[in-house]
Amino acid sequence: MIRAPGISALHEGYMPGFGNDFETEALPGALPEGMNSPQRCAYGLYGEQLSGTAFTAPSHQNERTWCYRIRPAVKHTGRFSKIDVPYWQSAPNVDPDVISLGQYRWDPVPHSEASLTWLTGMRTMTTAGDVYTQVGMASHIYLVTQSMQDEYFYSADSELLVVPQEGRLRFCTELGVIDLEPKEIAILPRGLVYRVEVIDGPARGFVCENYGQKFDLPGRGPIGANCMANRRDFKTPVAAFEDREAKSRVVIKWQGQFHETWIGHSPLDVVAWHGNYAPVKYDLRTYCPVGAILFDHPDPSIFTVLTAPSGVEGTANIDFVLFRERWMVAENTFRPPWYHKNVMSEMMGNIYGEYDAKPQGFVPGGMSLHNMMLPHGPDNEAFEKASFGELEPGKLDNTMSFMFETRFPQHLTRFAATEAPLQDDYIDCWDSLKKRFDGTPEGNWD
Repeated sequence: MIRAPGISALHEGYMPGFGNDFETEALPGALPEGMNSPQRCAYGLYGEQLSGTAFTAPSHQNERTWCYRIRPAVKHTGRFSKIDVPYWQSAPNVDPDVISLGQYRWDPVPHSEASLTWLTGMRTMTTAGDVYTQVGMASHIYLVTQSMQDEYFYSADSELLVVPQEGRLRFCTELGVIDLEPKEIAILPRGLVYRVEVIDGPARGFVCENYGQKFDLPGRGPIGANCMANRRDFKTPVAAFEDREAKSRVVIKWQGQFHETWIGHSPLDVVAWHGNYAPVKYDLRTYCPVGAILFDHPDPSIFTVLTAPSGVEGTANIDFVLFRERWMVAENTFRPPWYHKNVMSEMMGNIYGEYDAKPQGFVPGGMSLHNMMLPHGPDNEAFEKASFGELEPGKLDNTMSFMFETRFPQHLTRFAATEAPLQDDYIDCWDSLKKRFDGTPEGNWD
């Protein structure tokens, strides 16, 4: 792809910021000045707007990007035919033979000998809400060993939050190129066309498919202007385009169904663009956690990287929460996550290392699900260590796990229930917790 020139080595083909109004051109003078829709665009390009919100959305929420492209997008689709992408499923997906009520944990979904692309390698684990009314989400595992060849994809249903765990991928999008590796994440907006290539494989990771309002940074409240995820650490790609004549397949996900159409050229033909509706990537190592520095345990909401709001203030359609390396210093405090049950449903994934509440069994590449209003918390090993250990300052090191948390119950797919490597004994991790009540204020801590 031909990329925009003149970007400093500091940003390596990306522009910093989250939600910014960007402008970028791969050819000099391709971007109109002072207007969006000139009578004739430079280079014989077509002006076209990609809207991520309604035209009349409030200005602080309004998202759109003006694209100046070789062909208008109507030339990038033809007649549609339905196709089957069997392992990628959408809500509502309630299998009468699958029990979603429970605490579940999976080992990493293994690679196979099959050649798998971004489409054929997607494996849906849970769904929540309703794709038809654009609320809720789905969680997926991807297994990718093969680049898409003259094949392109976009989802009309959702934006995708991509969390790599193994291998490196390149997302060649209409608006530029994103290279993605473990410890980074990317957001691919609804309606954006892209091709996925393997840089270093096999690749495995997690995807949160967001049917609802798009991800945003959470309000920090009393925390103030700094820490957590800072806007400057997000990176949006510069303009890049392909001018290539080749028979190409475009696959579209629409209302939970997949359709293909064939065209005679690459659809990645945006030479210049400006706006605030664009893909973005973020390095999770730049996330600055906050927490207790004297006593007690704050709610895990302090670890929120991104949030997608619902119609209920303060109750997210999805929260993306990160548990990474940090110092633990709270005095006279049970430091791991406490026992609780919650109106939110929590799908967790392990990128690397050990999670402090589950030091055994929750391995990199694995996932766990604690559905709404089901109790969960540390296993006995974590409880004993936290209850009897010396409370000196300690570094929680070599750990990075995350959570896709939603206000909706998450329903297991048949793949998650019958094909993915489910740990049948996970529920037993709480069996060795002891009764310590003996009627005395001291309790039985022997």
